[in-house]
Amino acid sequence: MEDATRAAPLPEPSSVSLRELSRWLTRGEVFVLSGAGVSTDSGIPAYRDDAGVWRGQQPIQYRDFVGSEATRRRYWARSLRGYQLMSRAAPNAAHHALRRLEQRGCLSLLVTQNVDGLHRAAGSEELVELHGRLDQVICLGCRALTSRAALQTELVARNHAFAGAIARVKPDGDAELQGVDYADFELVPCAQCGGTLKPDVVFFGENVPAPRVETAMHALERSQRLLVVGSSLTVYSGFRFARAAAKLGIPIALLNQGQTRADDLATLKLQGNAGTLLTQLAG
Repeated sequence: MEDATRAAPLPEPSSVSLRELSRWLTRGEVFVLSGAGVSTDSGIPAYRDDAGVWRGQQPIQYRDFVGSEATRRRYWARSLRGYQLMSRAAPNAAHHALRRLEQRGCLSLLVTQNVDGLHRAAGSEELVELHGRLDQVICLGCRALTSRAALQTELVARNHAFAGAIARVKPDGDAELQGVDYADFELVPCAQCGGTLKPDVVFFGENVPAPRVETAMHALERSQRLLVVGSSLTVYSGFRFARAAAKLGIPIALLNQGQTRADDLATLKLQGNAGTLLTQLAG
């Protein structure tokens, strides 16, 4: 008897839907929004499963990070370990396919919700990193931007025991650690002013900087189509573009492993691996 709890297999994309999406791309002016599903083949897990259910522990909220030194110790201890794993990730077929489509003039803009920097590493140039960059650190006091790699060296030097902790990496460079006491973790202050350091990424509960949203919205308004790749659009910062496209009458295509918040807005939906499908489309 078949296990009733086993997830049903995803339907194979039809040749008709693939041809239609290929026509979209060859006509150009396609606004692409990418999410965590684009980076899973690089070894970076997605936040949610195919049904949109959160995997693992909830992320640290911005207000908690800012308001509690204990929370900052916990975050940076986990980030120390998570960054070790994230920094080794390399672009996969999905990132390279989107770069090829950009080079052919098919895209108006690529907006990513990911903070892993893999679109940049693949060579994408017309790019907005909506939620920031994990490879940079910002001081909440003087606002100086510094290298995450340099901070990593200092964190490891002060916290050898945490560098080898058993960890499960998460998509934002965080990691779930086992058998550690966060009170033993030594924080590193800003070298310029002694202020609090934060990764230059948008935390949950923090607003996306308005200039990024404005740049993306202006590009969407002059685009002919919207393609969402590897995102459930559960978070409003990404869903806003699908909602705006629908209001503008811009057709929407979804390429994702499972359900999305914009399923009822879409003209086309293809379920499958982002790298495999994008490679078929980009060649």
